[in-house]
Amino acid sequence: MSTNSKVVVVVDNSNIFIEGQKYSAKNKGVVISHLPGRDPQDPSWRIDFGALLREVASGRAVAAAILVGSRPPQNDSVWDMAKNAGFTVTVHDRGSTGGEKAVDTELVAQGTEIICTAGEPMDLAILSGDRDFLPLVTMAQKHGWSVEMWAFKNSFNSVGQMATSVNIIKPMDDIFNQVGAHAFQWP
Repeated sequence: MSTNSKVVVVVDNSNIFIEGQKYSAKNKGVVISHLPGRDPQDPSWRIDFGALLREVASGRAVAAAILVGSRPPQNDSVWDMAKNAGFTVTVHDRGSTGGEKAVDTELVAQGTEIICTAGEPMDLAILSGDRDFLPLVTMAQKHGWSVEMWAFKNSFNSVGQMATSVNIIKPMDDIFNQVGAHAFQWP
């Protein structure tokens, strides 16, 4: 465990949200998806951004908390909830086929800027198991930072490049009940 007293938290919103919904469905015993070839997702599960930030900070001062995602429907209040919980939020439009664009690169760019301008090494908590964050891991460690990967166990390979590059792996499975809630009864 790091001895740093400050942490920078970067969150790939869709990664944590989708994997949290999959984990919730699995916990409820739902094994069949309505979409062939995909794991079932619990549409009732929601992230509590304040609780998420508290759990990840684990008593450390939060130097920065960044959340990046894709534009939701107009009436979605998810970004306001994240801002109210202390996150700086960046939202990108989806590509022409509906897929996410620029989310991971935005997190890497913002995280790199913080690392390179910080006056001292801190802890970096990356909330995603995605390999696209390897350049951020490398940059942080080059500057003396300790890097944590917070992800659901089902969303990363424990012997994969990302998992073996970070200093600490923190399974989101272990804090699932503390960082989310069900908005309605499902199934």
